[in-house]
Amino acid sequence: MILKALTTLALAVAGANAAANQLQQVTNFGSNPTNVGMYVYKPTKLASPLPLIVGMHYCTGTAQAYFTGTQYANLADQYGFIVIYPNAPDSGGCWDVHTNATLTHNAGGDSLGIASMVRYAISTYGVDANHVFATGTSSGAMMTNVLMGAYPDLFQAGSAFSGVPYGCFEGSDMWNSQCAEGLVIKTPQEWGDLVRSGYPGYTGPRPKFQFWHGTADTTLYPQNFWEDIKQWTNVFGVSQTPVTNTTNDPLPGYSWATFGPNVDAILAQGVGHTVPVRESDVLNWFGITNSGSGGTTTTSTAPPTTSSPASGTVAHYGQCGGIGYTGSTVCAAPYTCQVSNSYYSQCL
Repeated sequence: MILKALTTLALAVAGANAAANQLQQVTNFGSNPTNVGMYVYKPTKLASPLPLIVGMHYCTGTAQAYFTGTQYANLADQYGFIVIYPNAPDSGGCWDVHTNATLTHNAGGDSLGIASMVRYAISTYGVDANHVFATGTSSGAMMTNVLMGAYPDLFQAGSAFSGVPYGCFEGSDMWNSQCAEGLVIKTPQEWGDLVRSGYPGYTGPRPKFQFWHGTADTTLYPQNFWEDIKQWTNVFGVSQTPVTNTTNDPLPGYSWATFGPNVDAILAQGVGHTVPVRESDVLNWFGITNSGSGGTTTTSTAPPTTSSPASGTVAHYGQCGGIGYTGSTVCAAPYTCQVSNSYYSQCL
């Protein structure tokens, strides 16, 4: 079922790259209990200090597919950072984001193999330990969440495209329909406690986190976006009310909310699974570039919303209500407006 639902993901990941060098496999890089594959892209010219990005593929994907299907390697040629593309050992290409081992610091699972890759890159390639980042799509976005919670000592920032909160798949098999369908609802404190349980006793800085989600996602439902907001605002001890919210940013129909300097949440109106990767915005979030996201925006302090016409009907999966929403509240037949939370109702 999961493979059927996610097979089209390869088509959603934008444009093949034309990187100058080849992807290289690395073995014997450290503790790797589940046999995660390590593939590295090193540009000819390296920056100083040297950043590292870990880019993680979706279910049914591979390290090679994420290498050719995203622009990170091309951008590495330009900016001089190294990219690690882990390869999931599961036969379906999905990441282990559900076992206690992978959710816990240095306890095992796929996350430990990836952490070992980071440590290897720091010791072998001279990567600056203060410039290590993670990003991914779908299952790779879920693993990005896991790494932010279980290995806050290794990463400075993450950016996740169409994932779920840390710990949402906990205790399940490889797939968790309750979480996927947005039915796992917790308080901000409960979500935050899950993240803190990933590395018991850790008191150091937490990596800042950015997450993207589409309102028409029927694989990992958009309620996961709102649960992510609860989780990461709690982790950083900030309000769930955004400091800023810009509309049509970085594309028409997108809404970009900031919750202080450490949490960004981008909601894409009418976009399904998955939100296309925005490499330039990711590099800006990581601090590798200083370019803006590029769109004409209007700024408010309202929660992230999606726009609908003031009159007429709202299409399937569109927003039809919530605090700060000013569009139509009438859904196109046969759909009805259903409340997800106080900020978001959706035509389902």
